[in-house]
Amino acid sequence: MSEIELFAIAFGLSMDAFAAAVCKGLCLRKMQYGYALAIGLFFGGFQALMPFIGYTLGAQFKDLLTPVDHWIIFALICMIGINMILESQKEGKEIYEKFSLKNITALSLATSIDAFAVGITFSFLQADILRSIAVIGLVTFVLSFFGVVIGNMFGVRFKAKAEIAGGIILIIIGTKILLEHLGV
Repeated sequence: MSEIELFAIAFGLSMDAFAAAVCKGLCLRKMQYGYALAIGLFFGGFQALMPFIGYTLGAQFKDLLTPVDHWIIFALICMIGINMILESQKEGKEIYEKFSLKNITALSLATSIDAFAVGITFSFLQADILRSIAVIGLVTFVLSFFGVVIGNMFGVRFKAKAEIAGGIILIIIGTKILLEHLGV
């Protein structure tokens, strides 16, 4: 997997966390950079942990699934992308107002479920998992940190567009992987 593909995947995966971070920034009356740092660390940490777990589990079933792995990769990544696009169109999404550790942990987990599925695909692609999770975690950290800042400054204007962009990027990557495997 090339560096550009890895960064594109990391960017696409981080869009849910970015959108949630923007919502968190909306709830702040005054910008608190320590809070933005904590959100970045939680979201980035979970986004790095979940692909590792998915990779570990995917590796257990690799021999059984290798003949159809390209279809699984395509389906998982495209479903995640389509779901992100559909979620961006829903009206009245909840803005998370609580700043408790329990709330931030739950939100971090919820925004990183798609990264678990990507981790499974990484095991089929024999990706360098340590490099992959480092890039995903770092990109998510940076975007989440700035998401809180942007949310505090600009509001919810960009939330749907960020989710749509992330979804489209994931669908393109899934399609590219399928076409490469099929020799197209």
